[in-house]
Amino acid sequence: MLSKALLRLGASAARHPWRVIAAWLIAATLAVLAAIAFGGRTADSMTAPGLDSQRAAELMERAGTGQEGMTAQVVVTPLDDGATFFDDDGARTALTRLRAEVQRLPHVLGTSDPAGALDTGGDTAVRGGLVSADGRIAVVRVQYPDQSRLSSEDLDALVELGDRLRAELPLRIEMGGNLFYAFSDPDGGVSELIGLLAAAAILFLAFGSLVAAALPIGMAVFGLTVGVATMTALAGVTEVPTFAPVLGSMVGLGVGIDYALFVLARHREYLARGLDPREAAGRAVATAGRPVVFAGGTVVVSILGLAVANVPFMTVGGVAVSIVVLTMVLASVTLLPAFLGAAGPRLGRTGRVGRALRAGRSGRLGRRRDPAAGAAPAVGWRRWIGHVCRHPVPYAVGAAGLLLIATLPVLGLRVGLPDDGSLPQSRTERRAYDLVAEGFGPGTNGPLVIAADPSGDRGVVDRLVATVAADPGIASVAPTHIDRATGVATLVVFPTTSPQDEATADTIARLRAEVLPTAIGHGPARAHVGGTAASLSDVGRRTSQRLPVFVAAVLVMSFLLLMLVFRSILVPLKAVLLNLLSIGAAYGIMVAVFQWGWGGALIGLEATVPIVSFIPMFLFAILFGLSMDYEVFLLSRVREEYLRTGDNGTAIVEGVSRTARIITSAALIMVAVFLSFAVAEDPSTKMFGLGLATAIFIDATVVRMVLVPATMTLLGRTNWWLPKWLDRTLPRGPVGTDDTDAESTGEAPLPRLVGP
Repeated sequence: MLSKALLRLGASAARHPWRVIAAWLIAATLAVLAAIAFGGRTADSMTAPGLDSQRAAELMERAGTGQEGMTAQVVVTPLDDGATFFDDDGARTALTRLRAEVQRLPHVLGTSDPAGALDTGGDTAVRGGLVSADGRIAVVRVQYPDQSRLSSEDLDALVELGDRLRAELPLRIEMGGNLFYAFSDPDGGVSELIGLLAAAAILFLAFGSLVAAALPIGMAVFGLTVGVATMTALAGVTEVPTFAPVLGSMVGLGVGIDYALFVLARHREYLARGLDPREAAGRAVATAGRPVVFAGGTVVVSILGLAVANVPFMTVGGVAVSIVVLTMVLASVTLLPAFLGAAGPRLGRTGRVGRALRAGRSGRLGRRRDPAAGAAPAVGWRRWIGHVCRHPVPYAVGAAGLLLIATLPVLGLRVGLPDDGSLPQSRTERRAYDLVAEGFGPGTNGPLVIAADPSGDRGVVDRLVATVAADPGIASVAPTHIDRATGVATLVVFPTTSPQDEATADTIARLRAEVLPTAIGHGPARAHVGGTAASLSDVGRRTSQRLPVFVAAVLVMSFLLLMLVFRSILVPLKAVLLNLLSIGAAYGIMVAVFQWGWGGALIGLEATVPIVSFIPMFLFAILFGLSMDYEVFLLSRVREEYLRTGDNGTAIVEGVSRTARIITSAALIMVAVFLSFAVAEDPSTKMFGLGLATAIFIDATVVRMVLVPATMTLLGRTNWWLPKWLDRTLPRGPVGTDDTDAESTGEAPLPRLVGP
């Protein structure tokens, strides 16, 4: 039985703390060494089997056009406001030198030559999209091989060249392109430090002890080191997306500290009852550790369910984040009890500052000491929960209505990818983006690439160029490249709208449905639309199509698991619906902030952006799993009280009030950690941070402290109803909700109530 196994595991770790700590030190060292020796860099392959953009990429790779590799662009304009590249010899000479210097960089396959085009005439340079119509802005496009042959040193070389030439040439030089996206250091570091400091402060206020506050932080750091290092080693075997380390750090810190908080709180409760520290640690792992294992498993299963989208980078990203979560669960039931055993009875003492804080609170509330917990009972929470339970209808209706209103913006949700135009003005990528949009039009920042296989139809390329250029959504078509060996033709076309614009997705759809079929006719030729903008549009459409299936699968799985755990039908049904409501509200707030711009300045958002296509599915997987942490932790205590007293009202008030402080502290920690990432520069990181923080805040306040007690009061004794035939069929759950769990921890067996 799980509880007995956890009891033995926790007690053994507490009895031999230094062995366990040494084992984790060795594991962390080996993980870091493996990451250094075998690890790789993260990469973003925004493709998926069967997509039209993937077929275009395969054609380009077959033709060896180089279009499938990495790119960069160097955007320049004369420092003299009155000069243009048409008539200023100094500016043109500087442009020639810049292009030559870029061409000599390592791994550069080729560059565009705006200066050479100008030598043949200004009209040629303008038609080729190399110089703006007013002659003020020129672009040197740089072609690199695929990402596997590059490293951050290539980006560093380009950036260093730009820094040097800015001091030597009379040009303003800005740079961008997917080389920056691939090899710029991801957001993290500072955000993680801020999150850890905020968590430490909350833990100290919750426990009033530096030792008690330090243990969850130490455990989380150990777990994060092992998890992220393992993720890095995984990147040496397969492509791990760039968002995975940031998301893994974010989720890992949040759940790690939360899980440690649950176990530590129960450990201190057992210490207050007079138990030996080692026995208290074993029992804490056997009781609070069971919801941790269940909740962590739910998070992992939910995230791994992303495979249903059939988008490889999402599946690998989910596996990478799951590794971090599993590491945190393992640390919670092994490393943490070792820390508890090493700390001994000191965790039962509060400390001078903590005693002062508790004395102040006790004096204000006039609370009695609770002999079971060894601390003053949560009178304030008990009063609040009792008040909600006495007025369940208005609170249930009001809270549900509030969340439904917050969910309404979801109706306007638009998926896409925030590009360099959403970065702050302090970044050269943003300044390069703005210069290109100013000189050549917004669509130049997101060109489409049409790959065509004529298959013997000699006139198909000319027809393609003519029909594509005539489309109202296309601003221009670059000169066609035809591979002599394969005959594959590549057309680079520039939309009239920016990559973020919804009209660009409409243009892509129209090219595929109307324009290309018209040009190709019924012959054997085929053509596909690719490029970054098209790939992201395709991935967004696929995830949107698969999202309902994924959501339904997660909901059914969660319902069945909770029914198994709590021996009830209505409790898991209520939990699933309320979790869905809180996640919907978080989605709505994300739409209001990122698409509508409401309060965006508070997190450093300088422009409205669409929601990243894969984020809604990722957030649902993570949030539904995380919300189960609080659901299991709270309902386990309510179930214990109900089995002990047989009274539904008393069980709700006692169970919720006794867990309220821990849940709110845990939620504050998660919110602090996630919000520290919401102020990062990258919009995708902001979305993850704000979405997770918002959902956890709503879940721990409106849902757990209002909707749960109100709805459970309205349901009454039917909360725990389960048909006898189903109770006999279901195996016993892994969380402490039955008498066998109580026996395993040395507590008296409890009666069980089963419905008719």
